[in-house]
Amino acid sequence: MIQIDGGVTAAKGFEAAGVEAAVKYENRKDMALVYSTVPCRVAGTFTSNVVKAAPVLWDRDVVENSPYAQAVVVNSGIANACTGKQGMDCCKAEAERLGKLLGIPENSVLVASTGVIGKQLPLDRITAGIEKLAAAKAATPEAGLDAAKAIMTTDTVYKQIAVQFQAGGRTATMGAMCKGSGMIHPNMCTMLGFITTDVNISKEMLQKALSADVVDSFNMISVDGDTSTNDTLLVLANGLAGNDEITTEGVDYDAFCEALHYVTTYLARKMAGDGEGATCLFEAKVVGAASKEEARILARSVVCSSLSKAAIFGHDANFGRFLCALGYSGAKFDPENVDLYFRSRSGEIHIFGNGVACDYSEEEATKILSDPEVTVVADMHMGKAEATAWGCDLSYDYVKINADYRS
Repeated sequence: MIQIDGGVTAAKGFEAAGVEAAVKYENRKDMALVYSTVPCRVAGTFTSNVVKAAPVLWDRDVVENSPYAQAVVVNSGIANACTGKQGMDCCKAEAERLGKLLGIPENSVLVASTGVIGKQLPLDRITAGIEKLAAAKAATPEAGLDAAKAIMTTDTVYKQIAVQFQAGGRTATMGAMCKGSGMIHPNMCTMLGFITTDVNISKEMLQKALSADVVDSFNMISVDGDTSTNDTLLVLANGLAGNDEITTEGVDYDAFCEALHYVTTYLARKMAGDGEGATCLFEAKVVGAASKEEARILARSVVCSSLSKAAIFGHDANFGRFLCALGYSGAKFDPENVDLYFRSRSGEIHIFGNGVACDYSEEEATKILSDPEVTVVADMHMGKAEATAWGCDLSYDYVKINADYRS
């Protein structure tokens, strides 16, 4: 497997577009399209929040009940959440309009929205945007990049990736884009994520791979502890790579899963590092845990701790905050047998062991914690399981951004 340039248009048969529709923002692209020239198998994971946005309900129905999918239309700025029947009618209207323009069935069109909760979408602007998207779609890298930029809200950078891998003796390609910066505490996947691939794989195996993957990728990130109403992760597979259909586990399925995990982990880290107001990517790596599930619980507890995140922002080697977060996670362990380390490109320092603080240099610790990517390693000495979670530091700007979000 190799990483290549590009995003959602990298795989054969996929086109994209990003246009300005003035849904909420002015003078920027705010609607995106992803389209396959042929029908696709589709899989998805969605928010665990009981309050689900209209597009989540629409897409879940398409994933579960439609014979195939072929297009995704996305808007940023307004979430179409808590909008009642009017919100669902808007999803239907979007699917109908795009379906007619592209000559595909309404139930093959997926819909996604991100932005302010509680506001109704301006359907006239959405419809005009859909017409622009259909006219602008292309298979070029530039078109994929336009789409990646159009789904951003408070994101400071666009997020996309593409890889190639071998399946059945054929070269297959996977491309992806996502957005997410605030209201990130997925318990299923991410804010919005779209993955395209030309591999030939059955719907059942596609869903199996995706559902298994998010447990150790998108489900291991947190920016602020808030699970969005709109979380949606979709994978479209159109089969144009020409490999024999993947219908069971085996070498080809493993190669697909490896590529999928590389893509989702890359994007998860990008989202965590681009958290609202963040100055660095904060990684918690738990090793030596009694079980994989306990390792996940421990790692997530550390990156979700507001005090731990504040310590990272202040470059403060206050190991008690990280140990405390491990302690209230719900996992059982002996605190006298835990080793804590700080690690970054500036080096690694042993900060806590045998139940007491180690003899370390505060200056060295501060230097390590001042890098743009910082890892806290916790060795539990209870087994061989490990897990990694990703978050970001907690800065003053997080409050400023969210206090002014609707302005």
